[in-house]
Amino acid sequence: MSDRPQVYLILGAAGSGRREVVADLIEGGLDGAAGVRSLLAADEPADPADARLGAVARWTWTDGRIESPDLAGAATVFFFADGRRNPVDQIEAFAPWLAGRGGELARILCVVHCGLVAQHPPLRAWFDACVHFSDVVLFNRRDGLPNRWMSEFRAHYAGLFLPCLFELVKAGRVANPALILDPQARRLSQFFDAEQDWEVEGGEEETEDAEAEEGEVEAHPVEDPYLQRLPGGRRVKVIPDVTKFLA
Repeated sequence: MSDRPQVYLILGAAGSGRREVVADLIEGGLDGAAGVRSLLAADEPADPADARLGAVARWTWTDGRIESPDLAGAATVFFFADGRRNPVDQIEAFAPWLAGRGGELARILCVVHCGLVAQHPPLRAWFDACVHFSDVVLFNRRDGLPNRWMSEFRAHYAGLFLPCLFELVKAGRVANPALILDPQARRLSQFFDAEQDWEVEGGEEETEDAEAEEGEVEAHPVEDPYLQRLPGGRRVKVIPDVTKFLA
């Protein structure tokens, strides 16, 4: 295994229970929090699970770039994407940040707030974008949902024959933390799989209100459908603004 810090990118909407789930992964899959560092977005409020996340620091979003403390002394890092910001923009900026910090991508995990999707069906497109980049998808916040809805929701992804793992979260815990943390890549996107000259352009977030400009499609830095841009810089695939559905 590489001696570089192993970095897990944690996707999901605010309120999805990501910190509770990661705390369980640390305790059940890493034998405790020694050498573990968790990076939370600056605007994320404190959570009771923070005490179980190892050394906690904050990162900031500045002009389309991720700025954070260095990773010195960390063996395992959990980087929590901002749950109120466009995940695709953050993924694009995460790649150069990771290279600049000398980290190695272990896996991308997505924690799905099933209750939020059930209440706001347009958000499925937002989570679809997260799933596209993820190695593991964890279905959380399922209390009170009809079994039929959950079955149909899972069938939607099963029908896509995606390579990523799909697992259920029960009371903030997963059945096999070691399986979730196994660094074997299982994501559909190949964005992180090839050497790139990471350079982030722009940094504007695209929401459902954006109007795509006509013309030839450009892709930067690789031909990933969620990262493709039109000449004016707007995304080809526009996803909903998650903040419109959050309390």
